[in-house]
Amino acid sequence: MKRFLFVSCLTFFAASPASADITHKIQSSISLTVDGAASQATRIGSTVSVSGSNVTLGTAPSLGALTPGSAVGYTPGVYSVTTSGDAFSYSESFIEGDATPSATTVSSGVIGSLPMLGNTTTTSGGVAGALAGTIATDGALTITAGGAGTSAIGQVIQELTVK
Repeated sequence: MKRFLFVSCLTFFAASPASADITHKIQSSISLTVDGAASQATRIGSTVSVSGSNVTLGTAPSLGALTPGSAVGYTPGVYSVTTSGDAFSYSESFIEGDATPSATTVSSGVIGSLPMLGNTTTTSGGVAGALAGTIATDGALTITAGGAGTSAIGQVIQELTVK
């Protein structure tokens, strides 16, 4: 009887199926980036400034007319000393502003010529060169460096969950 009970218990436990949830996830990606060229330009305006003491203004300094493609131009002022023999001071400054630039055009993502103004920041674009990346079926990454202004990032994530 003991033998029968022992064999029955072994059969009962051996016949019951194992219960487990198994999840396997594989994520892979490669990101290849080539920086674009950029330019930011800010025009500087023309200014004239005059200051002094013991001076008399004869003809005021003036700025010319602004026309497309040209700067404004400047005509200096005419001054004389008010009281001869007394001390005098005089200061005149002029900053020539930027000419009105002609319009720029974009063709195939490229601007033929960039405007050069009083405050200009230009960044050159990247060069793809040999930039490349592949992921094999076994998860092996192959990344080939590009030229300046490029980046390549590759990753393979494997996750195994047993519950």
